Amino acid sequence: MGILNLTPDSFSDGGEFLDPNRAVEHAQMMIEQGAQIIDLGAESTRPGSDPVSEQDELSRILPVLEKLPKDQFLISLDTTKPAVAQAALQSGVHLINDVSGGNPELLALARRYQAGFILMHAQGKPKTMQNQPSYQNVVGEVRDFFDSKKEILAKSELPKVWMDPGIGFGKSLGHNLELMSNLKSLTDDSWGLLLGSSRKSWIDHLCGAPHPLDRLGGSIASAVLAVRQGVEIIRAHDVRETVQALEVTKVLARS
Repeated sequence: MGILNLTPDSFSDGGEFLDPNRAVEHAQMMIEQGAQIIDLGAESTRPGSDPVSEQDELSRILPVLEKLPKDQFLISLDTTKPAVAQAALQSGVHLINDVSGGNPELLALARRYQAGFILMHAQGKPKTMQNQPSYQNVVGEVRDFFDSKKEILAKSELPKVWMDPGIGFGKSLGHNLELMSNLKSLTDDSWGLLLGSSRKSWIDHLCGAPHPLDRLGGSIASAVLAVRQGVEIIRAHDVRETVQALEVTKVLARS
């Protein structure tokens, strides 16, 4: 899954793809590099970020959706707003990526349009989620959260569901490392797993890489570890390098 941020303030590439033509070019480039899904986001959910209005989100998303082909790859929309999701689904989006943890209105829309659904665990809102996150057992609590969604997901009769443990969303460095070391325990026949760890600040805390563009090595390491534990989708900024690392890993694992 290639990341396409249509925002002025995303932590890694904010402002780079506000122009719809440039955004479409970047999406096509990521597909050529091996992405199978393009994840559009028009509201930053980095720690400390403020929400944006529905109109602002739509004004960033719809011009890009109009230009993207709908039959060559999957398009995912990262949003928490039902009105934005509905407009995007009407414009051909295939997946809803819900970082709010399973909004019933978003689930209902996904069912109506028979879209895939990604449900992420987060503790708190983006504005304050990194202010002293606390768990007794982060892996167990995230698993319990996923299990609590089983019934409603089954009733929604969606074509495919993925769970995202939410690396960096209301988690300390220790919480993130616990989750990434125990991804296998979050797998289930009822869902696939998605990991979004690319360029995040946990890599800086481990390796001293304050600029997001300097976190490629850590991002790739987490992707390889995740796939070896059964993760199905890697959400990545650096598609070519991540695909190459995973392809080599698969060959070496077989041999």
